[in-house]
Amino acid sequence: MDTPLTIGVLLFDDVEELDVVGPWEVLGFWASHIATASVRVLAVAPRTGVVRGAKGLGMVADHAVDDGLPLDLLVHPGGNGTRGLVKDEAHLEWLRTLHGRGTVLASVCTGSLVLAAAGLLSGRPATTHRDHLDKLARIDPSIDVRRGPRYIDDGAVVTSAGVSAGIDMALHLVARYDGPEAADATRSGIQYETPEPAQGSGV
Repeated sequence: MDTPLTIGVLLFDDVEELDVVGPWEVLGFWASHIATASVRVLAVAPRTGVVRGAKGLGMVADHAVDDGLPLDLLVHPGGNGTRGLVKDEAHLEWLRTLHGRGTVLASVCTGSLVLAAAGLLSGRPATTHRDHLDKLARIDPSIDVRRGPRYIDDGAVVTSAGVSAGIDMALHLVARYDGPEAADATRSGIQYETPEPAQGSGV
């Protein structure tokens, strides 16, 4: 039996809800209805149980970050909760460990600030929420901060702009793992219609 592609979507207190549920809907629909190979999408958090988002939505994490899940891809959302995570050395070391194991790290919105604090964006092109681009540059001046794209794929690390851009990034990830036809079928399935393809850059 083939080993499934395992995707973790990170939850934490004061996470921006659409940063979570936008990519979750895309990746979950792909996994459930489109993908021809096995794909698992899991909710991961510092602890299991209910996590409360920035606007009060309760979301349930079934797995803790210290469960040692073999993640192929981690989606790291943004939101007010990232203010603490950029200073949380245990969290930053966990991200470094995942990166060292070959896990692709994909941030939404200010999730990229956390990746930058972990030193994982050094020398890379990256983006974030438009209101935090300067802050991203201050965290690590070696980052090639991009101010236009909805997402940037730099191979081992993928970053997206603010909030709804996580949907575009997730569709790009579907195309990366399963081809453009799978991404188009997923886009159609969730009725996410855009006048033209979202602007992105990278591999």
